[in-house]
Amino acid sequence: MAKKRTSKLRLIPLGGLGEIGKNMLVVEYGRDTLVIDAGLMFPEEEMLGIDLVLPDYSYLKKNRERVRAIILTHGHEDHVGSLPYILKEVKVPLYGTRLTLGLVRGKLEEYDLTDVDLREISPKNSLQIGQFKLEFIRVCHSIPDGVGLAIHTPVGTIVHSGDFKLDQTPIDGRATQLDKFASLGERGVLALLSDSTNAETPGYIPSERIVGRALVDIFKQAKKRIIVASFASHIHRIQQVANVTFRSKRKLAISGLSMMNNIEIASKLGYLKIPDGLLINIREIDKYPPREVVVMSTGSQGEPLSALSKMASGEHKWIKIVPGDTVILSASPVPGNEKSVAQTIDRFFKRGANVFYETISPVHVSGHAAQEELKLMIGLVKPKYFIPIHGEYRHLKHHTDLAKEMGIPPENILLAENGSIIEFTDSSAQIKERVSVGTILVDGLGVGDIGDIVLRDRLLLSTDGIFIVIVAVSADTGEIVAGPDVVSRGFIYVREAGELIEEAKECVQSILEQCAERGVTDWTVLKTDVRNTLRKFLYDKTQRRPMIMPIIVEV
Repeated sequence: MAKKRTSKLRLIPLGGLGEIGKNMLVVEYGRDTLVIDAGLMFPEEEMLGIDLVLPDYSYLKKNRERVRAIILTHGHEDHVGSLPYILKEVKVPLYGTRLTLGLVRGKLEEYDLTDVDLREISPKNSLQIGQFKLEFIRVCHSIPDGVGLAIHTPVGTIVHSGDFKLDQTPIDGRATQLDKFASLGERGVLALLSDSTNAETPGYIPSERIVGRALVDIFKQAKKRIIVASFASHIHRIQQVANVTFRSKRKLAISGLSMMNNIEIASKLGYLKIPDGLLINIREIDKYPPREVVVMSTGSQGEPLSALSKMASGEHKWIKIVPGDTVILSASPVPGNEKSVAQTIDRFFKRGANVFYETISPVHVSGHAAQEELKLMIGLVKPKYFIPIHGEYRHLKHHTDLAKEMGIPPENILLAENGSIIEFTDSSAQIKERVSVGTILVDGLGVGDIGDIVLRDRLLLSTDGIFIVIVAVSADTGEIVAGPDVVSRGFIYVREAGELIEEAKECVQSILEQCAERGVTDWTVLKTDVRNTLRKFLYDKTQRRPMIMPIIVEV
């Protein structure tokens, strides 16, 4: 009689569910833990002053002695961006394909992390880590060298799709290995975790090659300079722009440090082939006639300090947009960036540029599978259980509906959240209790020292301003010795609100006199009374709620 298995297989998403970005998944069996991806998310509009948003990796720190490795599916920031922070706390080997490790190595060097154990993987090879045997499956995405995973465990096989689409004519000729997914399906798959980003999109995602054809048409029409904005990591897109630039007998300049670095890395590793003599320094573009120049730039998301935004606002050091220039935004806005992208487009139009973007021209295609491709993946893998990953809640929900269409029983579809513990045994799967998860905010050199209270204060300051009251009080009697004086920033213009200021001073003076009569000398109580009284007074007068800061000086 076979010995009953005591350990359970557990999957714990720490990020990437209910959101775009922060992708991170923990896989546990017994004393062995794997981490799949370690991404970040860029801040939302209300996260004032925040530079980066990381997944909460405190669970990894608590269990660091069990973590055997971090496996990377590809080199996008939403899958590798938090590595410099995590690897300072959890020192484990890092596995990725050749290009992925090349991009990550450059990132780690920026953070003086030069002693990380980097190990190359390939779809040709398998890997044993603890009780996990891993197979790697080549997938087509908007960056080369992406992989899906088959994780063979004592309980069963878990298939992780990675970010993928089923482009049959990819730029590099390396299509998604459908045969490998089908072979896994024939052998039996316990659970499929599949990319949900485009689960709302019907049909199939077009091939990357249609972007090349659109670029050819636009380049033929352009009479002056051409500026193309794309993600710095979109190596296939950079290759197509380089090819069209070369064929149109133009020169190519690069604007944006991250894009320059990625081009250098991808070229050195053989994933990008730039014709000799094509590249010129951005500082030299004025030496060439405008119709002979193409500039490839970062900033496709309208980031305020990006090269593209500086061009749009006329602040770029080397490029001044003139009427007749052509601007191509070869990317779609990440959720939350729609407004900034639209504002950037408007600024280019105001400067007389001809602007092409996804809404009006096929200058971008997604790197994520649409509905028919997602259904094909489910049909090939034939999982017993299905778990949608990588997407906002509506994407995950649409993906569950597709799984039902493909015959997955509703009770075998696990719609999880960040922190959910998905537990598998020989005969069951269920979502158990949760681990504590959240976000870690990066602000300058501070990592995790900014929380919800500070963000709320920043938002309050940005919307209603601050109202500061300064008063000197006798330490012996509690009577007012000097003041109250008022300082206001972002709330009212003091010189034009004399009457309101005087009434506010009288209000403060009255409450302090009442406290003195009652013998109240606790400064905390005094400040609270002043704050509460002023809050009501100012709201009644202005219908605004500034941050109120009483400063009581004891003399």
